[in-house]
Amino acid sequence: MSFYEKGPVRIHFQEEGSGFPLLMIAGGGLNSVIPNLSAPYCPFEAMDEFKSEYRCIGADLRNANGGQSTGPLEIERPWDSHTDDHLALMDHLRVGKFMVLGFCIGGPMIWNLLKRAPDRIAAAVLAQPSGSRPEMRDLFYNNNMKGWAPELVKRRPDITMEQAEKFLTRMYRSNPDFVFTVTRDFVRNCRTPVLILPDDVPSHPYAVAMEAAMLAPNAEVSMFPWKEPRERIPLAVRQIRSFLRAHRPAAA
Repeated sequence: MSFYEKGPVRIHFQEEGSGFPLLMIAGGGLNSVIPNLSAPYCPFEAMDEFKSEYRCIGADLRNANGGQSTGPLEIERPWDSHTDDHLALMDHLRVGKFMVLGFCIGGPMIWNLLKRAPDRIAAAVLAQPSGSRPEMRDLFYNNNMKGWAPELVKRRPDITMEQAEKFLTRMYRSNPDFVFTVTRDFVRNCRTPVLILPDDVPSHPYAVAMEAAMLAPNAEVSMFPWKEPRERIPLAVRQIRSFLRAHRPAAA
């Protein structure tokens, strides 16, 4: 495990394996950390599954409780601040083009990566992606005000609850629709190959995942449900592996 620093930001990251670079974004919302790429949090051992073919790269999200990445709360640009960190990490590792596999909050973050750096991403896998339910618009705001913000403020005296509240308001209430980070028109015009593995729990709405899959012109979708019975998970992993192989640049 290693660190890179850029200005006031310090990101803790881990690499395993070799081959074409595969950025992995763990689930856990704003508490997304490297261990969440493993059981019991992740449906499968993500790095172990792909490190034999890819240079797997994971990082603790900036300011995640339980993680080692730190930096300022950029209240006016919460999603972009995290995308900055992902792109800066790849720059630090001298990675140009890469693929990305993201769970949970990784869904909105992948769409933002595709908006910010479309030429760098060869293909993307969105597993159990987060999205906004019309009947539960404040789900993420409320959950993070209870579960993320108090712990962050407790260990970071430079951050107040008022700042955390403003950050979450900007992140989840300024555009409380669809996938938070991009519009339906963006997805409709996104040519990057994407594979979507839907879930259907409050924070991972099936309808939003399927709408994105239907809109994106080069999207594929997994069976559903794919996590239960557990015997189906290896089949889903095989689909991810086939999808990544199909879209890995020929020179890799």
